Amino acid sequence: MSKTLIRGAKVLGGDPQDVLIDGGTVVAVGTGLSAEGAGRAGDAQEVTVVEADGKVLLPGLVDLHTHLREPGREDSETVLTGTRAAASGGYTAVFAMANTFPVADTAGVVEQVWRLGKEHGYCDVRPVGAVTVGLEGSTLAELGAMHESAAGVTVFSDDGKCVHDAVIMRRALEYVKAFDGVVAQHAQEPRLTEGAQMNEGVVSAELGLGGWPAVAEESIIARDVLLAEHVGSRVHICHLSTAGSVEIVRWAKSRGIDVTAEVTPHHLLLTDELVRSYNPVYKVNPPLRTERDVMALREALADGTIDIVATDHAPHPHEDKDCEWAAAAMGMVGLETALSVVQETMVDTGLLDWAGVADRMSFTPARIGRAEGHGRPVSAGEPANLTLVDTAYRGSVDPAGFASRSRNTPYEGRALPGRVTHTWLRGTATLIDGKLT
Repeated sequence: MSKTLIRGAKVLGGDPQDVLIDGGTVVAVGTGLSAEGAGRAGDAQEVTVVEADGKVLLPGLVDLHTHLREPGREDSETVLTGTRAAASGGYTAVFAMANTFPVADTAGVVEQVWRLGKEHGYCDVRPVGAVTVGLEGSTLAELGAMHESAAGVTVFSDDGKCVHDAVIMRRALEYVKAFDGVVAQHAQEPRLTEGAQMNEGVVSAELGLGGWPAVAEESIIARDVLLAEHVGSRVHICHLSTAGSVEIVRWAKSRGIDVTAEVTPHHLLLTDELVRSYNPVYKVNPPLRTERDVMALREALADGTIDIVATDHAPHPHEDKDCEWAAAAMGMVGLETALSVVQETMVDTGLLDWAGVADRMSFTPARIGRAEGHGRPVSAGEPANLTLVDTAYRGSVDPAGFASRSRNTPYEGRALPGRVTHTWLRGTATLIDGKLT
């Protein structure tokens, strides 16, 4: 066994402290710590010292919304490459969405994804089970069997498609209530978004592209929070993107409804004005919205109306993005840039401190997904799932250096603050000085 001593780290952005890791556990947090004598009696242990020099130490990040693409689309991403990207971005656990080929709608498929995650070891992989068979929205999938499987599925979503049938959504909410699961809804009324290519508004009208109205998202959220209230179950809203959606979730929470919501980093920073370039890297579902929406999302994340940041990491091969706008796939990679975007939009603007970032990107997503061992305080006796961030760093995004198999980032060449230098999964370093182990 080995020990790691992290010296002079700002734990959750506070005053510099030392953190001692022994095996997979944080054994001490304080000032002037020494590795000697901190191990078990009689142990001769190698000690690794990491000089943090005032970098910020956070609990390992947890992403409730990741697309790992395996099985079926290994040309875009695999569990190995996706979890390496996660470790590079400071994540120690990710929830892998169900829209794979075959769809993760059975115990067999979710167990396959879970086992691949355990084999590769860069972060924990928690499969998300499909709500309906084949994501077709007509028949409930094997929710109970997926929960009882080795994967222990707690989150269910047809992400990529909306569970548009109110009866099916009600039944799903009733079913998962029995084992404290949660349904994560991709809020998109399909009839209102037929042929849609971007946010419906001034820019779509000027460009002549099919518009994606805000009400297509907001109407589903309104319906589903009422269903959750009626059933007494938990509902989670994926990638919330409009100011109106914020108001609905805020109202639902004031009413005591058990709803949580996420926002993506790209919806905190980018607007539909970028679509004027016709660069398909900006094509995403839900679409980039207006500056007004972006500001409303930031405020809602700051005040807790929006509970978490989730990446919606959506890798695509080059040919699916290097084409005309109408033919391009929707989605952006995000695991390796998420924390930098949150620093720029929320921390550097004064909307959140680093303790708030830890809450929105570790503590709360772990709680929503029931990810045991993750999202824990940085204190003695807790699992050593940690990430160290050089918040003073500023550099341009170069996708050529990504660990992800795909390169479809909207930030190429853009200067962003902050860089994850170290990640530890249960005390084992997965990233050291910005390089994967």
